[in-house]
Amino acid sequence: MCTVLGIQSRSATLDMAKEAMSCTKSRGPDQERFLETKAGVLGFQRLAIMGLNEAGMQPFTLNENALVCNGEIYGFRKLKTDLEEKGYVFMSDSDCEILLPMYEEYGTDMFEKLDAEYALILYDDSKKSFVAARDPMGIRPLFYGYLKEDGSICFASEAKNLVKLCDSIMPFPPGHYYQDGQFICYLDLSVVDEPAAQKDVEGVCSKIHDLLIDAIDKRLDSDAPVGFLLSGGLDSSLVCAIAASRSDQPIETFAIGMEEDAIDLKYAKQVADFIGSNHHELIMTEKEVLDTLEEVIAELATYDITTIRASMGMYLICKKIREISDVRVLLTGEISDELFGYKYTDYAPSAQEFQKESAKRIKELYMYDVLRADRCISTHSMEARVPFGDTAFVKYVMSIDPELKLNTYNKGKYLLRHAFEKDQILPYEILMREKAAFSDAVGHSMADDLKALAERTYSDEEFEARKALYDHAAPFTKESLLYRDLFEKYYPGQSRMVVDFWMPNKEWQGCDVNDPSARYLSNYGESGI
Repeated sequence: MCTVLGIQSRSATLDMAKEAMSCTKSRGPDQERFLETKAGVLGFQRLAIMGLNEAGMQPFTLNENALVCNGEIYGFRKLKTDLEEKGYVFMSDSDCEILLPMYEEYGTDMFEKLDAEYALILYDDSKKSFVAARDPMGIRPLFYGYLKEDGSICFASEAKNLVKLCDSIMPFPPGHYYQDGQFICYLDLSVVDEPAAQKDVEGVCSKIHDLLIDAIDKRLDSDAPVGFLLSGGLDSSLVCAIAASRSDQPIETFAIGMEEDAIDLKYAKQVADFIGSNHHELIMTEKEVLDTLEEVIAELATYDITTIRASMGMYLICKKIREISDVRVLLTGEISDELFGYKYTDYAPSAQEFQKESAKRIKELYMYDVLRADRCISTHSMEARVPFGDTAFVKYVMSIDPELKLNTYNKGKYLLRHAFEKDQILPYEILMREKAAFSDAVGHSMADDLKALAERTYSDEEFEARKALYDHAAPFTKESLLYRDLFEKYYPGQSRMVVDFWMPNKEWQGCDVNDPSARYLSNYGESGI
């Protein structure tokens, strides 16, 4: 990952920008650079992934325009060739160097043309102002706020960059660009423009198969070493198996679990043995979990229960990967559930309700799983790539007739499973393995340890008094109060950065859920969410 910063103010100074970026050096540990423009200051911290030499360092400049971008532009070599034919000369192998020529050619229409995971800030010299944009899934983070001194807008990769500059910080909306004081939507992936042409299960599964392979192929293109997070569940196992089948040497896979009751480790090893990966099995302890909790919440900038629980294992595995390997890019299995369904979506009352729930999850994803993947990985100076978030893949799956996505097959996420059934790149029992929530699959004891800590922190009386102090997304368990208090320590008054706690749809089957853990969704079956 990299860090980008843009302060659009005549009062902006290099010292101001340097202080704002001092807290995110691990996102971009390789180099740091600032540029003063006629609109304000741009800042960039680099994690070198593509174009590793000095020429790939940002900000890029072209004809008085300038740009900083945290992103991967897939298929950039074809775009680069097209631009070279128009007379543009490139100085590096960086994929992001094509963005300024694209802006000169297409203006803000360029954003619809990008196949990318990105967040960028661009200085337009003709307007003496900044343009900012974010990818349609919100895979790369971007926040904005207004300077306390003069109300000017500023942008940054993380909320912590803006805490001292702005009274209120908001997530930059995915699939939007900002120009001339307005946020304009260029692509909403939750909206289906045209139903999928394929109407039968076999045709749909064939398309899913080809698009996912293409999405993974794109994300294997890196000048830095690539690794894979492997939980042994369907989604990460598929990503690893497809990548292994496309590689002429063993891929690097990593799994983590608690000392005693890790569900995932057994299945991850089974997958690793089957695909022949160079597998690394890592262990985390109760002490590590509890000692790391505050640090994780400070990095995540959220108080959501599901996100924090799932982040504990992911944060610690990334920390350990950084210590034992030279991997700088990690492929993950996030975003499959939002597209193909959680366990609770088996109880959707209709195909329309299933689709509505999926659209809601896609629109909110940047606050939960995608946020988790970015912070856990970027904090440890690595880059996350998310094949299930590929724009073409998401567009297609959202366009499938929702009647086909309903679980009428006695097997959740059947379309994804069946799409790879003939390939035999995974053990059949893994391909058909039911979902377990990551926060439970790394070991049931982990969530229990966190709850026990919260119980020790607050008496019943103190909990009742403290939860009443919050007027937005009020804590409803001692655990949620603990997370909220730790969040407020680092982000005072910024609670509305989080819309609400992630929970399954409580209206279906009359389920009364106060804990997002898979174990407690008894109305949704033993396999959980």
